[in-house]
Amino acid sequence: MKAPNAEIVSIGTELLQAASADTNSLYLVEQLQGVGIEVSYRTVVGDDRRRIHLVLRQALDRADVVVVTGGLGPTEDDRTRDALADVSGRRLVLHSETLKGIEERFARRAVAMPEAAKRQAWVPEGFVVLENRHGTAPGLLWEEGERLLVALPGPPREMHPLFVEQVLPVLLRKAGNGQRIRARTVKVCGLFESQVEERMKELLHGDHPPVSLLARPGEVHVRVTAAGRGEEVESQLQLWEEKLRNLLGEAVFGVDEERLEEAIGWLLRRAGKTVAIAESCTGGLICHRITNVPSSSDYFKRGIVSYSNRAKKDLLGVPFSMIERHGAVSPEVAVAMAAGVRRVAGTDLGVGVTGIAGPGGGTETKPVGLTFIALADAQGEEWCEHRFRFDREGNKLWASQMALEMLRRYLLKISGQD
Repeated sequence: MKAPNAEIVSIGTELLQAASADTNSLYLVEQLQGVGIEVSYRTVVGDDRRRIHLVLRQALDRADVVVVTGGLGPTEDDRTRDALADVSGRRLVLHSETLKGIEERFARRAVAMPEAAKRQAWVPEGFVVLENRHGTAPGLLWEEGERLLVALPGPPREMHPLFVEQVLPVLLRKAGNGQRIRARTVKVCGLFESQVEERMKELLHGDHPPVSLLARPGEVHVRVTAAGRGEEVESQLQLWEEKLRNLLGEAVFGVDEERLEEAIGWLLRRAGKTVAIAESCTGGLICHRITNVPSSSDYFKRGIVSYSNRAKKDLLGVPFSMIERHGAVSPEVAVAMAAGVRRVAGTDLGVGVTGIAGPGGGTETKPVGLTFIALADAQGEEWCEHRFRFDREGNKLWASQMALEMLRRYLLKISGQD
């Protein structure tokens, strides 16, 4: 049986502007690939009824599954419902249950319902209406022969649960022909995407279950999909996870929903170590990530955002003379920050991060993105240099990622797993 393919259509004029990112389609690509459905096309179209109609017609001609996001709201520029009616040859009809749900939602909030909100209750005749428990615009589903068309609201907090709870079961039946299809994502840090690909070249190009790579900031995700019945699926996934771990070694820090900061928490608990963090260019991002893990107070004892030189001196004991001699962004200062925060917090480990996030502040010898990360323990300190090439937020994210990765590799080393 030929595996179905899919096209994702993102609707919204704002998505054609430079300031907006189409994160919905990235989410859907991951979800669809997870159930073995290949995404052949991703299309973005503005809020124009005629153009949406043309794009949908084209998508239905070349894909088995078409997933649409956006344009289902109450305003005049939300034209997806009209285009769906056009492409299906159906008329819009009032869906009384949806209208009732919208009215009740406004009543619970004690807010007068605007007349425009009723537009969301008009749906193409014959479409299956998918209840939206997180908003007012329902999802819509329509089958034309072997083709499946799904329309979902644009806000991610509405689209994600609606897709998982009501669309995914339909896709699993369509993709699996009675079989279970499951995916596992093995997460890697410390290797570039090309290095991951090189190590697992045979798996990517051989006669194996679908394996795909997805580069994320500071990470590479390797997703493998397996199909089968009963426990056969889990056995296949476990086998492939073991193969990937053997190929990628210590670069693997987790699977599926596991995050790098969770992996570090587990390693700190196992080693019986505590840690404190001193941050400059990352502005507290590392501490934020660590404390997002429940019960992290067991091993995380203090975080200091020493953004100014004065703060580095007063809070961490970094000598002014050192900053004047080497600069605030230097390996010497990073090491002094790591040793200083370890001392004042009384922890086993200290981490110090200093860098130039940008967009200003760089020089020829110290460009934007230059970052030094240091780690201190009772035996001494070590440090590393990075040169990131992103915008301010990107540089901060990568710096936090590499600081956590340095800590992870240290913990693996002291536990004898390097």
